[in-house]
Amino acid sequence: MSAPSADSAPPRLRRWEQRTEVPLFGISLLFLLGYAIHVLAPEDLRLVRDLGLGLVGAGWLVFAADYAVRLRLSGLRHRFVRVHWLDTVVLLLPLLRPLRLIHIYTVVQQGREQPRLSLYARVISYAGAAALLLGFTAALTVYQLEHQAPESSIHTFGDAVWWACETLTTVGYGDAVPVTAGGRVVASGLMVCGLALLGAVTGSFSSWLMQVFRREDETRPPEGG
Repeated sequence: MSAPSADSAPPRLRRWEQRTEVPLFGISLLFLLGYAIHVLAPEDLRLVRDLGLGLVGAGWLVFAADYAVRLRLSGLRHRFVRVHWLDTVVLLLPLLRPLRLIHIYTVVQQGREQPRLSLYARVISYAGAAALLLGFTAALTVYQLEHQAPESSIHTFGDAVWWACETLTTVGYGDAVPVTAGGRVVASGLMVCGLALLGAVTGSFSSWLMQVFRREDETRPPEGG
């Protein structure tokens, strides 16, 4: 079952989302920053790594509190988990919060009469931002799982970023490959997201080109006229 639209949600839930969605996105960026600090800080900087872990824990508590409020305001009770499945997945795996970008844009846009961007620009902007955040998140996760694994080809964060770019663009040179079970699970998810985002961008760009050429054909005077 797909998630209900914003218009069909209870008024109190809509008001809560309009007030909290943007601040929660800021907290999700702090969550990602904390995770990056915890993963990338040198081992001897224990205090810095603990600070990053503290940001991660605090961010997750905020997400859990928001989920509980949404559940209560929705009036769906146990059906909330099934209807709002993406919210549930994001709560369990907060690093996937970039997937909620489109919902954030929808909530922000509700107060405006017309979108600031065209449909094609919105699709490309969302896909680009989602790809950037998901790629960075996947690179951090794979680096954490792989850089000390035996026979791993991903030893630095730069290697992990290169691997994420290869995977998202479906190039797959094979010079950087996850060898741990967790790394391969992350790789599988990033492959699926890469195909979806790349398809969205390619399809939108092709559709925009078709629209431009069609408009030119309609405005061009007939030959011999």
